[in-house]
Amino acid sequence: MTDSASFASLLSRVDAVIVDLDGTMVDTMGDFNEAINRMLLELALPAIGAQHIEHMVGKGSEHLLRSVLKHVLALDGGAQDAIKIEAIYPSAWASYQRHYLAINGQFAGVYDGVEVGLQALRTRGLQLACLTNKPTDFALPLLKSKGLDGYFKNVFGGDAFERKKPDPLPLIKTCEALGTVPARTLMLGDSSNDAQAARAAGCPVVLVTYGYNHGQPVRAVDADGFVGSLAQLA
Repeated sequence: MTDSASFASLLSRVDAVIVDLDGTMVDTMGDFNEAINRMLLELALPAIGAQHIEHMVGKGSEHLLRSVLKHVLALDGGAQDAIKIEAIYPSAWASYQRHYLAINGQFAGVYDGVEVGLQALRTRGLQLACLTNKPTDFALPLLKSKGLDGYFKNVFGGDAFERKKPDPLPLIKTCEALGTVPARTLMLGDSSNDAQAARAAGCPVVLVTYGYNHGQPVRAVDADGFVGSLAQLA
């Protein structure tokens, strides 16, 4: 599904849209790169390039940090074993949180077409919720700083529920909060995490083609459609 008539048909069959944040609405790679490398400097560990971080984003901050530590410990000639990573992890997490909150949004930008798309969805009378694996304390200030917070009835971070995407639980819980059924609630995201969660929850799913999909071609993911800009939903 790529043409506007097909998207219009899909949107006519839903009551709400659940929208991912990183890689879907906001390009946050600059924020990740800055906060992670400030953390690594503080821990006297080697820096990491944004091209590596991009492949690690999407499964929550805990997974991101463990992936980063595994990568840089290998660069540093140290062991990659889980025991060493877990020994460093508490200090890394505290440092990362502090640095990320300090720079949240400063190195990030809203993708072209996002506000046009969100406004179009709202004009259709659709309820909107933001569902991200990003911690809620990171997500809320970011949405506000980018002027996107007013579009959403609910915002749920990766710590809002017992499990994160690609588990279907966050989508099911978000549907409950919206008062909608999964079959009539569209998931709009950028990665296989969003698609797998949507399929398991029973939600239709559309993916953007410009986000972070763990370094894999997004069009290979099982989805109901793809858009190069959220403005295509207008």
